[in-house]
Amino acid sequence: MKTNLFSFSILIALSIIWGTSFVLMKWGMSWNEKPTFSAEEVAGLRIFFASVFLIPLLYKHFKAFNFKKYGLPVFGMGMFGNFIPAFLFTAAETKINSSLAGMLNALTPLFTILISVFIFRVKSSRVQLYGVTLGFVGAVMLMYFNGEQTNSTTTMGYSGLVVLATLCYAISVNIIRRYLSDLSSITAAVFAFAFIGPIAFIYLITRTEVMQTINNNPDAMNSLLAVSVLGIVGSALSVIVFNTLIKSAGAVFASSVTYLIPVVAIFWGFTEGEPIAWQQLAAMLVILGAIYLINPRKPTTT
Repeated sequence: MKTNLFSFSILIALSIIWGTSFVLMKWGMSWNEKPTFSAEEVAGLRIFFASVFLIPLLYKHFKAFNFKKYGLPVFGMGMFGNFIPAFLFTAAETKINSSLAGMLNALTPLFTILISVFIFRVKSSRVQLYGVTLGFVGAVMLMYFNGEQTNSTTTMGYSGLVVLATLCYAISVNIIRRYLSDLSSITAAVFAFAFIGPIAFIYLITRTEVMQTINNNPDAMNSLLAVSVLGIVGSALSVIVFNTLIKSAGAVFASSVTYLIPVVAIFWGFTEGEPIAWQQLAAMLVILGAIYLINPRKPTTT
């Protein structure tokens, strides 16, 4: 795999997009600290907007899609890489800060290497396993020192939802690398959202009051704009770019986009006035050090 200037450029762009996603989720659920959409509505709308954006590409890529070969892996990619995490993150952000969610998102590479080793039997070095252990120590520290409510059982529980979301991301990364390496990134994204988009739409119209919120809440349109950006840019476009990065530079390098995501999330947290404890920053450094250890040390090709 080649990690060249193009790959690093994609890495930085994705970190900015996904680092901003956490505050967009927050804005989707409240505008000027006034409640708008529920956590479930924001998650469902995010998937729905991404799916609608990609629908025009469905016909063009239909002939390139082998349902027997790619159907199940692409469905898994959509569910674990987008659908389930969308709901887990918004549920988590009802009780924890967006900056903390962004910092915990850095666990993705750790789960990526664990799944590679124990599920797909990819060989791993002892240093990488040390890195995984160190990363989980940092995660426990991060959940324990959570800014406003140190050692809050509730906050730690909702932080666990983010941890579960990162596990889902790692499963998706490995599915893409293992089963979809020969499928176009755009085709994979288009069909992933074609599979999960209708599920999100049915959920929205049968299990939520999203239309009532749009019609009756004066701040709904502002939040809807935030969620549309979250869905179109933060999900649809970025998934295509991320799949491209996995294929060009490898799964572990691609998942290390989480090096910079927390920095962007912390920046937005400061602008939103969210409390960030020094212990959290220390824990973040521990996790980043762990990610450094699990990434294979190979010469960079330019």
